[in-house]
Amino acid sequence: MARPESRFICQACGASSARWEGRCHVCGEWGTLVETVIRVETTSRLRASAAHATASPRPEPLASQRVPAEPRTPIGLEEVDRVLGGGLVAGSTVLLGGEPGIGKSTLVLEIAAGVTRSSAGPRVLYASGEESGAQVRLRAERLGLLEGAAGERIDLLPETSVDGIIAAAEQALPGLLIVDSIQTMTADGLEGPAGSVGQVREAAARLGTFARATAVPVVLVGHVTKDGSLAGPRALEHLVDAVLTLEGERFGPLRLLRASKNRFGSTEEVGVLEMTAEGLRAVEDPGRAFLGDGASHASGVAVAATLEGSRPMLIEVQALVAPSGYGTPRRTVAGVDANRVALLVAVLARRCRIDVSGHDLYVSLAGGATVSEPALDLAVALAIASSLRDRPVRHGTVVCGEVSLLGELRPARGVDRRLREAARLGFRHALVPQTRDPARRPADGFQVASAGTLREALGLVLLPPAADSGEGVSERDPVLGSPGS
Repeated sequence: MARPESRFICQACGASSARWEGRCHVCGEWGTLVETVIRVETTSRLRASAAHATASPRPEPLASQRVPAEPRTPIGLEEVDRVLGGGLVAGSTVLLGGEPGIGKSTLVLEIAAGVTRSSAGPRVLYASGEESGAQVRLRAERLGLLEGAAGERIDLLPETSVDGIIAAAEQALPGLLIVDSIQTMTADGLEGPAGSVGQVREAAARLGTFARATAVPVVLVGHVTKDGSLAGPRALEHLVDAVLTLEGERFGPLRLLRASKNRFGSTEEVGVLEMTAEGLRAVEDPGRAFLGDGASHASGVAVAATLEGSRPMLIEVQALVAPSGYGTPRRTVAGVDANRVALLVAVLARRCRIDVSGHDLYVSLAGGATVSEPALDLAVALAIASSLRDRPVRHGTVVCGEVSLLGELRPARGVDRRLREAARLGFRHALVPQTRDPARRPADGFQVASAGTLREALGLVLLPPAADSGEGVSERDPVLGSPGS
């Protein structure tokens, strides 16, 4: 094969250019030229391809297709194995992203150590493009990984050339290849700097080809942009088999590991980890991890029963409504979709006569959690109304349910599983949407109330300012206004 050449290909129209230009000379689009390797095939290779094309494959029925075995390598970190679906699949490519300082390098180093401790005990090749060997050794020493199998079976390769890394991996054939990070890699034949769209895409493509050809799983560490998305071309996520994201507050202890793409497992599972001085450790009781310090008698607090995959988790929702000192009220949201909060504010104003248009609004989830499940709507709405009227939610109450534009409550899946978890953690009351199949009481003494609308829900769980009992407020209570007003 001849020496590969690079051309700049327009991602909009496919036009080719010998050098980079800000604007495509064919379609006129800006910023669409990406450096791409063009391989010129020799005559003998073209003849072989033509001979192979004559023997066209025959279609076969779907039921007769053979399903190859997918041997998995367990990592040993229960939360990571849970998100991956049981471990690393041979020949797969996994992309791990996260904000700077969130713990990506710590996690991949612990993944490498976990693989070496497995029953087979294979070697791991750790290619570091950002840190020197001494820096990686210092991290391993802090994590206590220098002694034992990890210190002997993890081979460190400080290198930024993807072709050099692949050559070393082909010679050693490790049980796992880790590349930290893909944005620091460069591929032969491309002139662009490391981190450019062409370099990132070509490096990921070559590493993926190596993984499939040798059945060696590859873990890539990726950077993120200011908006939290993975840096580099969008095609990078299509080239890999799984995309994992490490989330959480940088200065907080809790971390969430999610899978936005997984060809070999579910994308609904979530792993809960805690950053300690010895590294990332699995949280013993994830269902309790995102509950507050117990200040449930305060206004502006509601507990939501969420379901992440097959794992029920209770998350404390906090809201603060304060008079605005400026012309335009502030809306600050953390851990919840800001558009969803704006919708709930409109529903509260129109359907429940609770208007926060002249107030600043702050909404966040305890522990730095991020939840996109619609069943969180009811807890957010209750927390906002509770803070505005300074009326706490009834003590020991969990809620779940989606709020529609009409102010109606829609049921959530797995309600019984959520309520069982709430009962295990000591809660005694629950508020759920009305359904034809009512939720079962998970334990003796556990009370389950149902509501058809958000207005009903507010009347059932919001307490009067000085009340300390479990009684709710009536429909004519000032928190809601008179019916029909």
